[in-house]
Amino acid sequence: MEEVVIPKEEAVFWLDKNGRWHNPHGPFEHKKIIDYFHACIQKDAGGFFLSQELEGKKEKVYFPYEDTALFVFDVIESPEGILLVLNTQKKIRLKPEALFIENDSLYLMHEDDRIKFAESALLRISERLHSDENGYSIRMGNRMYRIPES
Repeated sequence: MEEVVIPKEEAVFWLDKNGRWHNPHGPFEHKKIIDYFHACIQKDAGGFFLSQELEGKKEKVYFPYEDTALFVFDVIESPEGILLVLNTQKKIRLKPEALFIENDSLYLMHEDDRIKFAESALLRISERLHSDENGYSIRMGNRMYRIPES
C-alpha cells in the first residue's frame, strides 16, 4: 500500500496546550471528529502523527502541538488502583512516582511520553491532591507521595 507522509509543517490542524484540536478556522467543535482525531494518534521515530487509509493509500500526517500530544482525559478508580484514560483511549495505571508539576500543570511520564492532565482529569483526582508549604502531594491508599516540580 502506498504511504503518503505529510510533515507537521504542512498539517492543517494542531493540538493546543489543553488538548483541543484546531484548524485555521478555530477549535474543532464536533465531538465525533474530536474523538476520532484523538483515537488516531500514534507515535514513531518521527514523532506523533494521525494515520488513516483513503482510496488504497495510507495517509500519515505529523501534527504540531503546543505542549504534548498526550493528555489524561479521565480517571477511573478501581479496587486495583487508579486507571488513567488518555485522549487516545488507552488506559494506564497511575504510578504516583511518575507525576511531576511544571508551569502549574500536572504531568506524568509513561515510558518515554510526557502526558498532561486535562482540567477534567484534575477535577476527578482533586480530592487526592494536597498542597502545603513544601509543595504538592497525592494520596494513594494510606500513603502520601510528594509530587516534584521540574
